[in-house]
Amino acid sequence: MTDTDTDTDVETGIDAGTEPSDAGSDAGSLGAADGERRVSIADPALSGDAVDRVQSLLEDGTLADGPEVRAFEKEFAAFCGADRGVATSNGTTALHAALEALGLEEGDAVVTSPFSFVASANAIRLAGGTPVFADIDPETYTIDPDDVDRIVGERDDVVGLLPVHLYGLAADMPALLDIADEHDLFVVEDACQAHGATIRGKRVGQFGDAACFSFYPTKNMTTGEGGMVTTTRADVADGVARYVNHGRGETGTGGYDHVELGHNHRLTSVAAAIGRAQLERLPSSNDARRENAAVYDEELADLPIETPTEPQGHRHVYHQYTVRTDDREALAATLDAHGVDSAVYYETPIHRQPAYESVSTAATRLPRAERAADAVLSLPVHPGLSERDRRTVVEAVRNHYTSS
Repeated sequence: MTDTDTDTDVETGIDAGTEPSDAGSDAGSLGAADGERRVSIADPALSGDAVDRVQSLLEDGTLADGPEVRAFEKEFAAFCGADRGVATSNGTTALHAALEALGLEEGDAVVTSPFSFVASANAIRLAGGTPVFADIDPETYTIDPDDVDRIVGERDDVVGLLPVHLYGLAADMPALLDIADEHDLFVVEDACQAHGATIRGKRVGQFGDAACFSFYPTKNMTTGEGGMVTTTRADVADGVARYVNHGRGETGTGGYDHVELGHNHRLTSVAAAIGRAQLERLPSSNDARRENAAVYDEELADLPIETPTEPQGHRHVYHQYTVRTDDREALAATLDAHGVDSAVYYETPIHRQPAYESVSTAATRLPRAERAADAVLSLPVHPGLSERDRRTVVEAVRNHYTSS
């Protein structure tokens, strides 16, 4: 661990698996072949402070929604530079609730990325809209503003944009916001993989009408399961708060005044307590991820793989360190033989998923997203890596390309 309070870290015991299937195993597990410690693709860990906060809540009996959640909402919104935060049960419900609060109606089209976890598009459909996929920038893997502009110019049913800040790198928000302003579109940032990423010093979570975060265990910070919507619009914050609380009005959590349709997508106080402790560690955790990425950038620069891009003015927080290679399966096998886990995010673009066969844009060719899906491979970059772990990863990749 490279964090400053490593002596208080304890393993969470939470399943380290990501939303997609992954090749990861718990940190510290033993390789089957050589009995040595494997380098895991993820390593969620809680500080002693988080454990103490949870213990206090358990003793107090405040388990569901309550003051701890309100405090987490304020602290996370302030971190992002937003006016309001509304906690939700996970990242998908954050996206769904934000779209409901923005008034998405049946048949409304929202332009988004095909190269993301399926939740980005699922949320649009769950809210009654139609996802329309724009191709990606092959360097950043985020949505291409030029393709977005083309689509918006060709269709008259687009009401919003939902860019995804993928792998810890923000999408080109200045260009996307210009398009949104020109065509009077709302913008929802999918920031589920980019806690603390910035553009020109501004953190994601404050660019659009709303931004949505996930606190799944493999993310840059976790609450176990959990999510958050941040916004500078009071009407959106109030709408999200109602939607995730069964449409309750001003009576709050325990009342029975239901002014509109809603769900129970609330975060628990136990999760919020974990989140408050994780948020305090987020800057140092992101610094550690960047330090690990810088080592890989330098050590792998001369190999026939493409390492991640960090556009000028952007600060990448490396939720994933994703390389592009023409021999992904062979490289993954070499890594596995060296005790290094790797994973593919995402092997099938959303528009090629069976659940999207009936969506009008499913037959669309999106060649840059499809090529990326065939070639990307993520290496361990989490803040729990030791110098020895990093050396193991580097040696495994170098061995693959220099020993043949």
